[in-house]
Amino acid sequence: MTTICWHANLPNKPIFSAEIAKIRSRSAACTKRAAFCSFSPFSYIYIANVSLESIPYTLTVLYLLLLLISLSSLVSHRGSVRMAKNDSGDREKSPLIVCFGEMLIDFVPTVSGASLAEAPAFKKAAGGAPANVAVGIARLGGSSAFVGKVGDDEFGHMLSNILKSNNVDNSGVRFDTGARTALAFVTLRADGEREFMFYRNPSADMLLKESELDLHLIKKGSIFHYGSISLIEEPCRSTHLAALKFAKKEGLILSYDPNLRLPLWPSADAAREGIKSIWEYADVIKVSEEEISFLTGGEDPYSDEIVYNKLFHANLKLLVVTEGQMGCRYYTKIFHGRVAGFRVKAVDTTGAGDSFVSGLLTHLAFNQDLYKDEKKLKEALVFANACGAITVTERGAIPSLPTKEAVIDFIPKGNEQPHLCLIS
Repeated sequence: MTTICWHANLPNKPIFSAEIAKIRSRSAACTKRAAFCSFSPFSYIYIANVSLESIPYTLTVLYLLLLLISLSSLVSHRGSVRMAKNDSGDREKSPLIVCFGEMLIDFVPTVSGASLAEAPAFKKAAGGAPANVAVGIARLGGSSAFVGKVGDDEFGHMLSNILKSNNVDNSGVRFDTGARTALAFVTLRADGEREFMFYRNPSADMLLKESELDLHLIKKGSIFHYGSISLIEEPCRSTHLAALKFAKKEGLILSYDPNLRLPLWPSADAAREGIKSIWEYADVIKVSEEEISFLTGGEDPYSDEIVYNKLFHANLKLLVVTEGQMGCRYYTKIFHGRVAGFRVKAVDTTGAGDSFVSGLLTHLAFNQDLYKDEKKLKEALVFANACGAITVTERGAIPSLPTKEAVIDFIPKGNEQPHLCLIS
């Protein structure tokens, strides 16, 4: 009698060591020939008690088992790593989200409704929209990396360490010995909205060079997210364009949040032109109602027709408009609609929009066809609205970004109340 055992050493499958031991024990006591064959890292075949007259039968069974091994190895390999296909379908990406741009220190007043001069004290907090998004994604259980530049000073190293401590890949961070890390003083109005005063003339984030880009890190991503502040000055502007074009060529989804900060631009016209200069590259765009008015020259930000005619472009897959108290609106090529927000008491709206983006991109990374399924898209936007709503309840951006568990716990409670939210 011929004994054949196939051992499939695959993820989540038991290793039949007891059976193998029995066969080896029997074959050791047998005078007939035995063979042990390894065909791949995933499996092997043990053949014992082979008689000469049974060789044709044995070879036939072996051939069938080899086919089965090949199929099982393929299935195991595909199932052991969660992958996401890009639209071209020519290769696969891990769900890493790479965020490009500025990271800085926000100084937030300890009281609301006071001017910078009147504020009794300030709370130091890490900030910068792309960095906020990177940390937000990691807090939600996603995979993220940050690419940018800070000063080779205590604040710069503190920021890099904050990324690392929040499970963000900081290998793309560069340190400038000739410029300081950017600072921003934030004025909080009584309603939680804010105004900014920046210290960056120039700051390290403006000096990132193309030669300092970690292209290997970008290439590993499935989504490349960025804002517009890195477009204001050279050499960072050229570096931003190079990174964006490289990511596009590599098949990453491009996510754009203009994050308008007029005081940083030479003029309103320069800001409008700069923001729109890379508009056509984006696959996903998030804007606020104020930004729609600014970019369209004062057109109605609540008009679906304006959004489709003035902001939507042929390559765009999804455009999301955040509306403060009203939640958000969404637009694709085939449908559009609205998702309500949540009632919260706003303390500081800094980082709320970034938190919203984190929630949306975390879903998009694992389902890159999200924009094709309205039901799933609305679920993702409810989650994103909840992220933003939680963030406004504390001071500072990164310190107030929620975990996935906090968002899940919040949503049922929020749905029991009238829907209001402050996201911009």
